[in-house]
Amino acid sequence: MVKRPVKYSVVDAFTDTAFKGNPAAVCLLEEGEERDEKWMQAVAAEFNISETSFLIPISSTDSDANDLSNGHSVPRFHLRWFTPVTEVKLCGHATLASAHVLFTSRLPRTNVIEFITLSGVLIARRIPIVRNVDASEFSSGEAEDQFSIELNFPTSPVLECEFEDIPSLTETLNGASVVNISKTAKAGDEDLIVELLSGKTVADLLPQLDEIRKFPGRGVIVTGPAPNGSGFDFFSRVFFPKLGIKEDPVCGSMHCALVPYWSKKLGKCDLVAYQASRRGGVLELHLDEANQRVLIRGKAVAVMEGSLLA
Repeated sequence: MVKRPVKYSVVDAFTDTAFKGNPAAVCLLEEGEERDEKWMQAVAAEFNISETSFLIPISSTDSDANDLSNGHSVPRFHLRWFTPVTEVKLCGHATLASAHVLFTSRLPRTNVIEFITLSGVLIARRIPIVRNVDASEFSSGEAEDQFSIELNFPTSPVLECEFEDIPSLTETLNGASVVNISKTAKAGDEDLIVELLSGKTVADLLPQLDEIRKFPGRGVIVTGPAPNGSGFDFFSRVFFPKLGIKEDPVCGSMHCALVPYWSKKLGKCDLVAYQASRRGGVLELHLDEANQRVLIRGKAVAVMEGSLLA
């Protein structure tokens, strides 16, 4: 049986400018379409960008969820994420990219999507951008296309580490001044969190990736306070060479740990973060302490569309 072509889009997430932010490939499968993990991993390796996501719609008869804002049933999709070398349990920028594709081209009028994932049910919400300009400046439909996307993710607990646990850390970071070391608490998915003296130090950092490969856990997150007057609360960068990602340009999921971390340090629940990679990206963040959730808001722009023929 010949398999039909699979439509895909490449979307730059956490930016409104093409070729900035973090690119993700979004592959749209049909309901009930069977594609095995080996094929998904091969596709992700072919794209060879930080994440490739796969969406499969779930029939509305299988869900009793309702979007109370407009009376429509909430669309639900199975969502999986693959780096070039492995499947991951949570990915922020590829979720935002997937929601962007669905909001702009796939769905009836709706402001909410639910994704069924290895990390449970994740919610994406379309947030219209209200601008104080004359509506006549927009062509038909252009104004309503101005929106950002808010993701509702679980927080990630953070545990303290001792410098003695990572004796080669200073050398790996080429002598950068380390303020604090922590790690995420999820067994098997631990990431090292290293706070540096300043956001500028984070932006200028040239770590030794071969040494990071030797560290326990998946990778290293470096972060530091943003410069005064920058409009941001903190800077960060993330390195996952074990996952086939030397540096992830903008990583939404790591903010599940960074938001509680910086919220405690700065005494505020609303934060704006800048990921200081070469491509760069902006994240608007809110900590829901009562429910232990992080709201991650950002923009996205599609830069490529096509079909997978294999």
